[in-house]
Amino acid sequence: MGTDVREPLKELSACGLPAALEVMGERWSFMILRASFNGVHHFEEFLSELGIARNILSNRLSRLVEHGILDRVQDEADRRRVEYALTEKGFDLLPAMVSLRHWGLKYGSETTGMDPVIVDERDRMPIGPVAMLAHDGRILGPADLNMIARKDLPEAGRDRREGEVPDTPHAIEPPREAAE
Repeated sequence: MGTDVREPLKELSACGLPAALEVMGERWSFMILRASFNGVHHFEEFLSELGIARNILSNRLSRLVEHGILDRVQDEADRRRVEYALTEKGFDLLPAMVSLRHWGLKYGSETTGMDPVIVDERDRMPIGPVAMLAHDGRILGPADLNMIARKDLPEAGRDRREGEVPDTPHAIEPPREAAE
């Protein structure tokens, strides 16, 4: 990655990474999110599926709700129960989760028993790697990246934020559940 400008590394408020780590930078938060993506919605289910201590689970769920990653809603089937549902902000973490999963599979995870694979629903084939995309949809590698000052962006790019979904025919669609 080239750098015309070096990111001010001590200025944490100007970078999205410290903010993301403040919310998600702890193992149990990721495990709860992973369980949510796998259809776990109730406190007791999280407790049983994850093997997490009750007080830690309560704390992490509260933090994820506080930060808008999960919503805490009454269960429609049983009004005495609470359901934790992913928000749009929570769904937006899916590419990061998949990328971390792929990294773990490549560099350290031993497959066990069931060996689940994330597949494309239509073709039932394993998904490809999570990729960095240019504004026009091209897949980028480390040599294609540079960091510049916002003022040096072409005029058409000044209003766009890094990581925004590009306005292209193959742009990322929101999850079906969140779109409805």
